[in-house]
Amino acid sequence: MGPAELMQAAAMARRFYLEGKSKIQIADEFGVSRFKVARVLESAVEHDLVRIEIRVPAELDAERSDALRARYGLRHVVVAESPSDDAEDTPDPEHLGEVAAELLGELVAEGDVLGLAWGRSTIHMAQALRELPPCTVVQLTGVYHAGTAERGSVEAVRRAAAVSGGDAHPIYAPMLLPDSATAAALRGQAGIAAAFEYFDKVTIAAVSIGSWEPGISTVHDMLDKEEREHYSSLGVAAEMSAHLFAADGRRVGRDLGERCITVEAERLRRIPEVVAIAGGRRKADAIGAVLRSGLVTSLVTDTTAADRLLAQPPGGRPALERADPDELG
Repeated sequence: MGPAELMQAAAMARRFYLEGKSKIQIADEFGVSRFKVARVLESAVEHDLVRIEIRVPAELDAERSDALRARYGLRHVVVAESPSDDAEDTPDPEHLGEVAAELLGELVAEGDVLGLAWGRSTIHMAQALRELPPCTVVQLTGVYHAGTAERGSVEAVRRAAAVSGGDAHPIYAPMLLPDSATAAALRGQAGIAAAFEYFDKVTIAAVSIGSWEPGISTVHDMLDKEEREHYSSLGVAAEMSAHLFAADGRRVGRDLGERCITVEAERLRRIPEVVAIAGGRRKADAIGAVLRSGLVTSLVTDTTAADRLLAQPPGGRPALERADPDELG
């Protein structure tokens, strides 16, 4: 570029990139066509007169987020840096809850019904919430056990409702009951039945994912040894809200759900936005299984899990199609 051309390009670039003027406005000011303006702007980038940088916070990985979203057909994916190189023993680092809290603050709109399922990551998320539009908050699952109600999912529901200024509908009941008859009786109790009535009104939900091993799945830890071995023999790879999944996303061990206080899988599938929060190398395969189930639409995870997920085939249908693998044959 000669001096005159350089100065004109710099002026046009300033108008377009810094002052926010349109190409038509710039063309009128300089007495040229908008096509000339477009060519000059392109030339300014080519000659390094203008440098365009896409910058996201250092703790977020835009490239992995976009690759994972495209691979699994998800609506939103946010990949955060793993806390350390040795992430083997740190599933669901607490900072994923903070990232998920920011995502929910962006996704939830006034009048929404927000559903929260039991899980360490959803509890961390609720604790990190700073702002939410006015919305109703409903608990989607029972608690790990009665002694944790005030410190777990009940408190998470209360916290989210307090931040939003909306109503809270907690569930004061264990997630897992001894048998289906006891579970059915509890579902009929007034407070629990009232919360269940909101399940079909939920517009956005936050859920956790567990791999089928000790300390990583609360449902696994609630069962006795014989029960764990039985469900393991069915090929369980993942657990979400007391629903069990094989590696290909198909649901297995459906009888367990009859003993649980939890949102039904098909109700979950009808919720427009379901955000799963899970990370760490030990959960990566479980995350993949749940993504193949068609039950979730968005994901908050970390780089360790993302790398393993990107190395795997996504399965037959992307998550956003919400297709049930059991019905696809």
